[in-house]
Amino acid sequence: MPSINEQPIPAARPVIGEEEIEAAVRVLRTGRVVQGPEVAAFEEGFSELVDGRHCVAVNSGTSALHLLLMALNIGPGDEVIVPSFSFAASANAVRLVGADVVFVDIEADSFNIDPAAVEAAITPRTAAIMPVHIYGNPAAMDKIMAIAEKHKLAVVEDACQAHAAALHGTPVGAFGSGGTFSFYPTKNMHSLEGGMISTADAEVARTLRLLRNQGMEQRYANEIVGANMRMTDVAAAVGRVQLSKLHGWTETRIANAAYLSEHITAPNIVTPVVAEGARHIYHQYTIRVRGGEGARDAAMAKLTEAGVGNAVYYPTPIHRLKPYWEPDQKAGRNWDLPETEKAAAEVVSLPVHPSLTQNDLERIVTAVNALGENL
Repeated sequence: MPSINEQPIPAARPVIGEEEIEAAVRVLRTGRVVQGPEVAAFEEGFSELVDGRHCVAVNSGTSALHLLLMALNIGPGDEVIVPSFSFAASANAVRLVGADVVFVDIEADSFNIDPAAVEAAITPRTAAIMPVHIYGNPAAMDKIMAIAEKHKLAVVEDACQAHAAALHGTPVGAFGSGGTFSFYPTKNMHSLEGGMISTADAEVARTLRLLRNQGMEQRYANEIVGANMRMTDVAAAVGRVQLSKLHGWTETRIANAAYLSEHITAPNIVTPVVAEGARHIYHQYTIRVRGGEGARDAAMAKLTEAGVGNAVYYPTPIHRLKPYWEPDQKAGRNWDLPETEKAAAEVVSLPVHPSLTQNDLERIVTAVNALGENL
């Protein structure tokens, strides 16, 4: 149990400071609150994170995935290869455009999509690969891009957890046909709610701007069928403040993760593995608890008792969720994803956010090491 003077350490802590509040109030006072100059400025600023690609702001990370697939003309009859070890939004976006989801397994060390599994899953109907940079750890984009180029496939990066992550110096969101980011409150930076799409293709960017705004650039001059997925200027103003702080927060997350990895020594715990050349930005600091789901759940109970917040992302792989499991079973599709199943039973994420103090880090290490061999 934490001492009477110690508060539990939260697994995540959204930051909404005075600067964010002042930015929101400033925009509200202008009376121009929907997709105005703040959105344009946010897009321009975020572009610097993705090697100067065109950026299009929308109302959520899920909308970003959905609209990017639409802009790439992916729809009925197409297949998109997706890792099952992710949040449901990754697959939902594919279903929303009428395409079929083909689930593949992950790498044991990185929790990211396995390039070999991707190659094996390609069929004549495959239109795109959707790597998810899970927990802020960049997927093996060099291998994925080689596969995509070989088979002439689009690559839709789900970078919703990976703002400022990179592989061999190239930022995520700057590899594929397009990248998508989320600004949900618990992400490494947020805009209260929102999303961003990056693309090197100016025509795709223009299509995205039409799709998010009822199919029009000029009022009442609708060019295509679109939706209302705009970002508000209030959200963009908050996002701009957060973007200005992202570099410092990211360095703190990386330092916190380094401290945890250096000092966690419990024998049944596997700390995160980072590939050579990868910049993991630790949206989550995710460990494995050897021994399966029972051992993991016991560890979580002990950590909670010690006042250390923890959570499982994601306890049920997408292919086992009802909207996917039932149709796939009826169609005779049985996905063999052993590494995905194993990860779902063993992972638990610990606090790594930039609000942690040195005392917090020491408490986390002590609690994890106290698990010992008793699991």
